[in-house]
Amino acid sequence: MLEQLNRALEHIESHLDRRIEVSELARIAVTSEYHFRRMFSALAGVPLSEYIRRRRLTVAGAEVLAGERTLLEIAVRYGYTSGEAFARAFRAMHGVGPGEARRTGAALHSQPRMSFRLVVEGSSSMRYRVVEKEEFRVVGRKARVPLVHEGVNPAIAEFVRGIDQETVRRIAELSDQEPKGIVAVSDDLDPSRAEGTELDYYHAVVTRAEVPDDLDALTVPAGTWAVFENSGPFPQALQYLWRDVFTQWFPSNPYRSRPGPEILSVRVSPDGSEADAELWIPVERVEV
Repeated sequence: MLEQLNRALEHIESHLDRRIEVSELARIAVTSEYHFRRMFSALAGVPLSEYIRRRRLTVAGAEVLAGERTLLEIAVRYGYTSGEAFARAFRAMHGVGPGEARRTGAALHSQPRMSFRLVVEGSSSMRYRVVEKEEFRVVGRKARVPLVHEGVNPAIAEFVRGIDQETVRRIAELSDQEPKGIVAVSDDLDPSRAEGTELDYYHAVVTRAEVPDDLDALTVPAGTWAVFENSGPFPQALQYLWRDVFTQWFPSNPYRSRPGPEILSVRVSPDGSEADAELWIPVERVEV
């Protein structure tokens, strides 16, 4: 899998001055567009679209300083429809406009070219199981919140604090299947998975019960799920669980992610120092 991903990166490099189709990158990586975007974001730590933008502006910066093409020629070469649009993007990355950079020879920022390699740490094994589930519902309270990659998500924390305890109790009583109890559900994420893009967050349970009129519900079709278990210091063990799934498990197993909600079940110890977690990811098997 890593070899195919590196071939896709080579394709990006050879097409920085041309249109780059995600469908072609996914074909090279022998996977779906959906899974390619998620895999890239997890491995690179930056959304695919942002990486391509930074690489283009890095190469464009070198051409600006070289002075062999006009600024408008460089703008068009790297996909900008006008000099003004190019100047705004250039300044956002480099902190200086292209004209000033050319006049003064200013120092510019650089997005290094990426390549992926496997690092074998051997410090722990990842516990997982694959589950087939019939159609079910996620029932609880929903909010549209911004995506935060690391640390506490303030919007989610505020949303959960705003749910009264009686409502939480009523939601919890609807739980009738795995994962049991109150869970955190993320759905309808932007394909780029960029910081600040929005998603639907549910403080909810997994159930087949009837939905009360005052609660939100998400119907989830039948399908295959990979369930990952993790235990350790809270919240550190949780913060890297999702990343480890995409950087370690998917490249080593014949599965890829498919569209659907991500479900996280967390049980924190009484003193708040440790936690047990289950992360449910919708998957499909890949023929090898």
